[in-house]
Amino acid sequence: MHWLAAVERLRGERRAGVLVTLVSVRGHAPREAGAKMVVTVDDAWDSIGGGNLEATAVARARAMLADGTREPQQLELALNERAPVDHGQQCCGGEVVVLLEPLAVAPSVAVFGMGHVGLELARILARHDLELHLVDSRADQVAASRLAVLDDAVARVHVHHAPVPELVLGQVPRGTHVLVMTHDHAEDAALCDTALRCGHLASIGLIGSSAKWSRFRQRLAAEGHSPADMERITTPIGLPGLAGKEPATIAVSVAADLVRVLEAERASAPAAREGVTT
Repeated sequence: MHWLAAVERLRGERRAGVLVTLVSVRGHAPREAGAKMVVTVDDAWDSIGGGNLEATAVARARAMLADGTREPQQLELALNERAPVDHGQQCCGGEVVVLLEPLAVAPSVAVFGMGHVGLELARILARHDLELHLVDSRADQVAASRLAVLDDAVARVHVHHAPVPELVLGQVPRGTHVLVMTHDHAEDAALCDTALRCGHLASIGLIGSSAKWSRFRQRLAAEGHSPADMERITTPIGLPGLAGKEPATIAVSVAADLVRVLEAERASAPAAREGVTT
């Protein structure tokens, strides 16, 4: 498999890896500068030249994955009979520099409710490296024309028109952060109930007032959820210091708080971990 296809495959499968690039060559080497390969804990695709060169790079890449290394590393190797080797002699006579770049699993976020606030939030989150799931029970709210503002997204955007939106909770990846902000409080309540029954989700956030949450707590308790269960839901969401009620202001507040959560998650979890459950 070509290295570029391998990167895309890992992204789709939410698996961590390392992109290995032969960045410079002096003298003779099996491959030219620019050759690339992709390494995971149990597989590798494409080639930077085989032999001790490639085996050493693969071993270093897998050590980085095991250690949760997030910063790129460089590896310098001499290809001659006097150079120390671990995987067999390589006598091309050149010297090479290899760059190893971790390919971490992108965080996953699901926004339920693509009304005014949801759309503004999607516009902000789309500028980040995310798997971004946008869900609404109303077809017009997730129409291609309405979401055209996301056409240049950095995030990989997944659009779900779901008349029963809580079914999407079972489809999102492990470790997804969920934000509930639909147009219908009954829909919000059903999503909260289902989210609490899912063991694969990360954070669960609910937009709304303290009065709304008080009613939801009673309803969730009647559905069998304990007070400890309900502690998994954060409400209200966003930064407490931002009091504006304009959709764009609320979206900025919610996005900033979510980015803080994602940064904390990234700092605490190894790069090779495939999703996080909290």
